[in-house]
Amino acid sequence: MNNKIIKEETKKTNTMEFEGRGLNFKVELLNQRKLCNTISGVDIQEVDDFVLNTGLSEREDLDIPTHSEPEVIRHFTRLSQKNYSIDTGFYPLGSCTMKYNPRVNELVARLPGFSNIHPLQDESTVQGALELMYELQNWLKELSGLDAVSLNPAAGAHGEYAGIRTIKQAHLKKENTPRKYIIIPDSAHGTNPATAVSCGYDIIMAKTTNEGYCDLAEIEEIILKHGKEIAGIMLTNPNTSGKFEKDIIKIADLIHSIGAYFYCDGANFNAIVGNIKPADLGIDVMHFNLHKTFSTPHGGGGPGCGPIAVCNKLKPYLPVPFADFKNGKYELIRETNDTIGQLKNFYGQFALMVRALSYMLSNGKNGLSQVSKDAVLSANYIQKSLEEHYHLAYSGHCMHECLFTDKKQKASGITTVDIAKSLVEYGFHPMTMYFPLTVSGAMLIEPTETETKETIDKFIETLIFIADKVEHGDIEEIKSFPISTPKRRLNETEAARNPILTWYQIPN
Repeated sequence: MNNKIIKEETKKTNTMEFEGRGLNFKVELLNQRKLCNTISGVDIQEVDDFVLNTGLSEREDLDIPTHSEPEVIRHFTRLSQKNYSIDTGFYPLGSCTMKYNPRVNELVARLPGFSNIHPLQDESTVQGALELMYELQNWLKELSGLDAVSLNPAAGAHGEYAGIRTIKQAHLKKENTPRKYIIIPDSAHGTNPATAVSCGYDIIMAKTTNEGYCDLAEIEEIILKHGKEIAGIMLTNPNTSGKFEKDIIKIADLIHSIGAYFYCDGANFNAIVGNIKPADLGIDVMHFNLHKTFSTPHGGGGPGCGPIAVCNKLKPYLPVPFADFKNGKYELIRETNDTIGQLKNFYGQFALMVRALSYMLSNGKNGLSQVSKDAVLSANYIQKSLEEHYHLAYSGHCMHECLFTDKKQKASGITTVDIAKSLVEYGFHPMTMYFPLTVSGAMLIEPTETETKETIDKFIETLIFIADKVEHGDIEEIKSFPISTPKRRLNETEAARNPILTWYQIPN
């Protein structure tokens, strides 16, 4: 090839539009691809006098794109490769743990005896499945110290709803009144007040102290002022500041002194499982996030599984169905006199129950105890390693998550979101940002027990590297991150307030 031809080819190349660079392919919607609506597939000879009879006439004119099979496969494979998942990287999300799902859980859940059963089968043909549910209930009773369990709710928030409904039902049956208020700390998960309001309660917010705990003195004042108008309290323990509530037994005694009930948001149960029984702290009802404590896939508000456990006083109001063992066989109790009813169709999310019990059995009780200790150790290791570089919200040891803020970097114009975007650029999923709401510029980090020290060290090194860049004045670069991702910084506020949920623009 002579120089003239090379120059011409180079010129042509410089004007070409590339589908990707460095094997990082641009993925357009199938409808937008250039090959859209080209003929492909099997070439079938046209049939004379054929009448289309595949549905309504409108369906015949749908503008559905046509692509070859390889194009479609490549499209969806490339899309899947753009996902950041727990199988590809570390999720340091505080208060919403994303931990590795062991493959043995998946293997067991896919056994034909579990995966091929039908919810309408006669109970005599699904005795193994009912035994599994019964065993899972027993494990949750043992670990919580509570007296009865329902596996029916479909997610953690659904479990919250079930728990508060049992409290409401108890007051109605006992006093013919649902009472008026639920006490909720200001550091609570957002689902707590939403749950209480959806059950018909008004909220009384309790402050967090400067040390990160629920304010006992404020609880005393609230109880003194409202007394038996209070139906219960919703408290997360360990709380969203990463602290174990040191006054929890005193708070439980205060709540019980007015005939109210203590609801524990069990979202952070993974920090104490196998070491502390919530019932021993005075808790009457709690939900379990199976995904967080027992390594099932994250429900995302459902479809998941968010069982609740209750004390004897609340047992009559438990959601149905739940598994029982009578006269040598397993059965589902589908109705009781005072139940709040059924919240999820059929058994609930059975496949998640299989995964959770698989995790429990593979660890054993001692293993679960070690799991929570490892998670707490990992969090404190990160806290200690980073406290010189980032502002620690509350001093002292933490539980399963540590809480920093952007206070040290903010003077340089770098905020929590900039630090999070820098983590993305360097290959890590960000921590939980701006939560709990009681802490300005919050960065809540939870490493979980499933991460290796090597991964945790790399994460720590990356955060220190980012802090050093801020200290050395690389502000513009930090603010430009991420630059290596398929999309750069998005207008997340606009996206949240005006989501576009279709592939085409809806006319005004």
